[in-house]
Amino acid sequence: MDSWKPELIVVTGFGPFRQYLVNPSWEAVKGLERMGFGANIEIHAVEIPVCYSKAQQAIVDIWHNLKPKVAIHVGIASGTKSIILEQTGKNTGYKDRDVCGICPADNCCIPGGAERLDSIIDMRSISKRLKELGLDVIYSRDAGRYLCDFVHYLSLHYGQRRAALIHVPACGSLASPGILVPQLQTIIQVMLCQLDTQTI
Repeated sequence: MDSWKPELIVVTGFGPFRQYLVNPSWEAVKGLERMGFGANIEIHAVEIPVCYSKAQQAIVDIWHNLKPKVAIHVGIASGTKSIILEQTGKNTGYKDRDVCGICPADNCCIPGGAERLDSIIDMRSISKRLKELGLDVIYSRDAGRYLCDFVHYLSLHYGQRRAALIHVPACGSLASPGILVPQLQTIIQVMLCQLDTQTI
């Protein structure tokens, strides 16, 4: 009996919030799930509510139940026209209310946790490689202290830093799935190639 199984990666997008009744990040993730990454990789797409408590439960479920090789989180950043690769998740400073009108207790992700956690994926070298491929990407170490940053930190914490956060434009041509999804597919493939060279 063949026990071979494809590697599992989880890709998440966010649900509706503010004026975004349809969140471009979730539309992109659904497109990624349809396109896939070949026979060797199984994608599991998860929509994360823009609610701190529900988001935390979703991240715990991903790492405790699905146990992926890596979790890639896609969120939107208003005001950007580029794709932003986030290196770092921050533990404290969450003072913006979620869709339920609530902030996390003590404005932090994990009480007593490290102030910041970096992904094991080297986003600086990833962004350099992607620019060589002609993609317009930006390297960042500050994801903004809202649900994207919150989810990224929690995923880095529960997943032993095997997580990534990609910020995509909220509007404009690059926000349309037809343009965004192929670029995200390339970005994630480059990330997976880098992971394959590491011992994790």
